[in-house]
Amino acid sequence: MDIKRTILWIVFSMSLLILWDNWMRHNGKPSMFSPSVTQQNKPVATGSATTPVPQAAALAGNSQSPAEVAAAVAGTAALKSEIVTITTDVVKAQINTAGGELQYLELLKHKDTVDPTKNLVLFNAAAGHTYLAQSGLIGGAFPNHKSAFVVQPGARELGAGNEVKLVLESEAGGVKLIKTFTFKRGDYNIDIRHDIANASGTPVAPSLYLQLVRDGNKPGGESKFYSTFTGPAVYTDAEKFQKLDFAKIADGKDEHATKADNGWVALIQHYFVSAFVPQDKAPREIFTKKVDTNLYAIGSILPLGSIAPGATVSMDAHLYSGPQETQALEKIAPGLDLVKDYGWLTIIAKPIFWLMTQIHKVLGNWGWTIIMLTVLIKLAFFPLSAASYRSMAKMKLVTPKMQSIRERFKSEPQKMNQAMMELYKTEKINPLGGCLPIVVQIPVFISLYWVLLASVEMRNAPWLGWIHDLSAPDPFYILPVVMAASMFIQTKLNPKPPDPMQAKIMMFMPIAFSVMFFFFPAGLVLYWVVNNILSIAQQWTITKKMDGNKKV
Repeated sequence: MDIKRTILWIVFSMSLLILWDNWMRHNGKPSMFSPSVTQQNKPVATGSATTPVPQAAALAGNSQSPAEVAAAVAGTAALKSEIVTITTDVVKAQINTAGGELQYLELLKHKDTVDPTKNLVLFNAAAGHTYLAQSGLIGGAFPNHKSAFVVQPGARELGAGNEVKLVLESEAGGVKLIKTFTFKRGDYNIDIRHDIANASGTPVAPSLYLQLVRDGNKPGGESKFYSTFTGPAVYTDAEKFQKLDFAKIADGKDEHATKADNGWVALIQHYFVSAFVPQDKAPREIFTKKVDTNLYAIGSILPLGSIAPGATVSMDAHLYSGPQETQALEKIAPGLDLVKDYGWLTIIAKPIFWLMTQIHKVLGNWGWTIIMLTVLIKLAFFPLSAASYRSMAKMKLVTPKMQSIRERFKSEPQKMNQAMMELYKTEKINPLGGCLPIVVQIPVFISLYWVLLASVEMRNAPWLGWIHDLSAPDPFYILPVVMAASMFIQTKLNPKPPDPMQAKIMMFMPIAFSVMFFFFPAGLVLYWVVNNILSIAQQWTITKKMDGNKKV
């Protein structure tokens, strides 16, 4: 039983350490485990009304490196621009004719974390937040994301149709670039087609680049008590899923796949993702770049080959920008569902989420789904839990004998250990019997934790009564209080530690953990409350049964 308490004490200490580290990082201070760069949000200089102009190399000539793609044209004169607004049933997008870049994207079905009266804005070109999708040509004086585009007439709202198109054209160096954005009903996936027409008298060999540009700040409203990933990611069939760090990009130390004919690049934040997915089997070069202070880019360069005079070449791509909904991501590109990152326990977490979706299809409410899932997991581990509680009940029954041995041999540790082992043998108790069944279950419980934390389906999802958003903390702290009470009851059911200091620590743990759970999403706390209540019922039943057998 001493080993069990030691394990619990280690878990408790590590939890406090991780919480403190998350608090430090949230407040812009260095992490205790890895160096970090304090992110300062610098106002974006503007070449046009809302276009960032970092101080970097110009896009010109035929020898552009991936790093140069991310740089804007230094000293470019301000262009006359028009903001074209496209509205569907799920998004409101704004494309700037200066560069033809997507500079604003409002998700109409998702509320802002900080101000729930407003919709969530993903892309933006404001002074406080820069997040853009850009594309253009390199390899000559061709149209790029700093060129003036002409917008073609057409519908700007979805209306009764199923899609709306926006066509932009720009010409430079005898090469015309036509961008066609296609927005579809109920879809966060934007089709972007690039047609490159050579109107010059000589062959040209441009390359198309697709890039996402973002500041390195965490989204607003992030919790102080747990940390989620914000940053770029790359996927190829060969290298699989790779998360990148803004600080390493700034230092030029990031490592990722650089060449492929498949895959995608993305920017990830809690619950949401933006990903450029070029057409499959098109060779590409993948790059990252620090564009300016606290401004980063990730993208792909796709060579278009030689284009003869009068010829036209086309390249298709997808830009998904929306919630991390597993079913939607799986349809767009292989591996895109991995942005919903469950870490090293993905192999366990994905089946758990699949089971959740099946339960939700029947119940139609994510709160009741969490409760039913917890019950099913508890039933699956019932034999292990029962073994653990039986072992704990036996330890509780022999606690007076253990205390007597400690008092008799308190100055003779070797004899105390021998007496303890003899007691375990006589009473047929395995001192690790209460720990091992719990250890086996830990990976499942951790996986479920990440499933609940990462699932955008919980966002704005109500349960009942006062719980209107399972991804937000309980507004009246009812669940955390119930959680603390359940942990206190569990502590009482466990054998009392013979050491007074250990006893005080065990009594303090429910208070410490309940403080942490006051700031956790209600869905996570609901899971722990249900799990604790079921555990209390099982442990109480087994303990009473063994007490009855002992009396007989």
